[in-house]
Amino acid sequence: MDAKIVVRKALENKLVVPAFNIPHLPMVKPIVQAVVDEDSVAMIQVARLEWEKFESESLERVAEEYGKYKKEGHTLLHLDHVPVIDEDHLEVDYLPIIERAIKAGYQSVMVDASRLTLEGNIAATKSVCDIAHAAGIPVEAELGAVMGHETAQAAIPYEEIFEKKMGFTTVEDATKFVEGSGCDWLSVAVGSVHGAIAANLLDKKKPAAKLDIERITELEAALNMPLVLHGGSGIENDYILRGIKAGIAKINVGTELRQPYERAMREKNDVEYARECVYTRCRELIRDFLRTAGDAEVLAK
Repeated sequence: MDAKIVVRKALENKLVVPAFNIPHLPMVKPIVQAVVDEDSVAMIQVARLEWEKFESESLERVAEEYGKYKKEGHTLLHLDHVPVIDEDHLEVDYLPIIERAIKAGYQSVMVDASRLTLEGNIAATKSVCDIAHAAGIPVEAELGAVMGHETAQAAIPYEEIFEKKMGFTTVEDATKFVEGSGCDWLSVAVGSVHGAIAANLLDKKKPAAKLDIERITELEAALNMPLVLHGGSGIENDYILRGIKAGIAKINVGTELRQPYERAMREKNDVEYARECVYTRCRELIRDFLRTAGDAEVLAK
């Protein structure tokens, strides 16, 4: 499967491609199995944060583990968040990471330069697009400030943030960004919340979030491009379904699978038991929350 074609098909058919994060290497096997057993299409993805601060080890190790279980017609391998400025506000040598991912067989990559100015974000994203496009690989970028571990808005009540649309992606900026950067998919800030990474918050339930459906509709109409939703866990289900209809074609899910794995390991310290918990929860998410069961028939043709 070609990742760019699959995500475009999702947009055209008002479907969504889930992208499941791998903070712990043993999670790859049960997630792939859940996707296959629900006849869905999904991405297995890892972010730099997950090999720096969790236990996915490296992007190469995730690719190696993925290679054992991948299923043509059902799964794709995606490199999630490679920041230009990371969550600790340190500069990252990001281009070599992109090059490593291409060499390791990733089918799409994501650069996050959203902490830079608009012009800086455009320039950094374009530099990644130049490398990835030369290898025939699509690029996801981010514009706006998705709330959570990487923003200063964490202390502000969610309702206030949503009402004032603080950090939300604007149509004007998005249009300029896409034209200047050449990215293929755009992660937008429209109300979702990233999972916490602070040790005292890792197992806490995320705040119930909602989405600005009107803003998603406006962005899709202006850009005619697959939009990506980060922080997919914890959003009210009705908003997710409406967001997909409005133009969200890829949705990232991390917390909803990381927490069951970590809870199971604390409970029994048994990897196979933890895998079973992830498998069960992943099938529930695909079937009942994202409603992507059976989508392989449309997306993988």
